[in-house]
Amino acid sequence: MSAARKLLLLPLLAAGRRSVRPSQPLLFRRSYSADKAGESANRGKRSPVRRVLSIGVISLAGGVALSALNDLAIFHGCTRKAIEKATDNRVVVEAIGVPIVRGPWYDASVAVGQRRRSVLCTFPVSGPQGSGLFHVEAIRNGEDGMLSFLRHHDWEILVMDAHLEAPSDDGNQKTIIVNLTSSADRL
Repeated sequence: MSAARKLLLLPLLAAGRRSVRPSQPLLFRRSYSADKAGESANRGKRSPVRRVLSIGVISLAGGVALSALNDLAIFHGCTRKAIEKATDNRVVVEAIGVPIVRGPWYDASVAVGQRRRSVLCTFPVSGPQGSGLFHVEAIRNGEDGMLSFLRHHDWEILVMDAHLEAPSDDGNQKTIIVNLTSSADRL
């Protein structure tokens, strides 16, 4: 390589552009760097739009995450109240035993309505002797505030049914349907 060519390449190498091969013509090297300068100028013009778009996407994702977290808190609060009510029922305790354990949330069905003040929920439960499904319709007591989704709410159960699979005397499973809304069969 000639000394003159090395002098021409020295500023490019010092600037960190080692990807340009010395065998390329000087004209190409200049147009390449001019294209890069034009791209960086265009990138600066699009930058505020990209920032606004990024903030919008992050805000939307945050809102969806907060809504899902709120629905999960509603699910846990409502099912906790339903399990407490079922533990007080003699027929349910005889059928599946105690402790009654709530199944996983992903096997449940939850419908929240009226500004998150009412819920319709079906979820699996199990006990030492059997398992089943609880169907609950409940309303929330309390007032709405700025950060009300962070507070524990008291749920009033309006309708509650239990569909239980329990062992029978002949060794087979029997299905028991219990209406837990009435106060009958309390322990």
